[in-house]
Amino acid sequence: MSSHGAVLACTGLAKCFDEGPETLEVLRSVDFTVQPSEKVAVVGASGSGKSTLLQLLAGLDRPTSGTVRICGKNLAELSDFEKGQLRNRHLGFVYQFHHLLPEFSARENIAMPLLMRKEVSVKGAGIKADAMLAAVGLAPRARHKPAELSGGERQRVAIARALVAQPDLVLMDEPTGNLDPHTADKIHELMASLSRELTTSFIVVTHDMRLAGQMDHVYQLTDGQLLKAKQ
Repeated sequence: MSSHGAVLACTGLAKCFDEGPETLEVLRSVDFTVQPSEKVAVVGASGSGKSTLLQLLAGLDRPTSGTVRICGKNLAELSDFEKGQLRNRHLGFVYQFHHLLPEFSARENIAMPLLMRKEVSVKGAGIKADAMLAAVGLAPRARHKPAELSGGERQRVAIARALVAQPDLVLMDEPTGNLDPHTADKIHELMASLSRELTTSFIVVTHDMRLAGQMDHVYQLTDGQLLKAKQ
């Protein structure tokens, strides 16, 4: 794939960890490009480095070597503040363990990325949060706090929060891990409509081969290398 106009492009990406006298090479010379509207799955055994890859692509961790560009911007050249701004404007992230703010309701958690933007009113953020709650089937649970929600409901809130600002790219770490097949299908339908209507791109780390099979491309992470598994 050409990197021209790519939402994400990484070149020669590598990540090593020092473990005593040993060096653990988690990622080795990963080259990876995602175009607008593309839905990509990354599969691999537990511990193969899938979550590490997502952290690097989001600029939440620094690579040992190589570059990551989001919407043409090299993450290594940005300050922490600039990276935060880039994530808020262009990236959505679904963590494996949700990371919802416990003191806020589901609706407030979902609205949070919009409330960080000066040009979005509280009312406007609430309207968009309500629409996302409906889209993930949680409208009746809007006022519930994370502790009052099931694992699957918290997962859906996290997904809605990542999508509410209509980012260019959404990174998802095991997004359907706590969901039943019917709800997982609803989430995929939502992803597909955003991909189609807003040219949102998705990178999904998953063990769910059913979900992976619905993506445009599937990559396998093996021995630190990202290999194409499906065109």
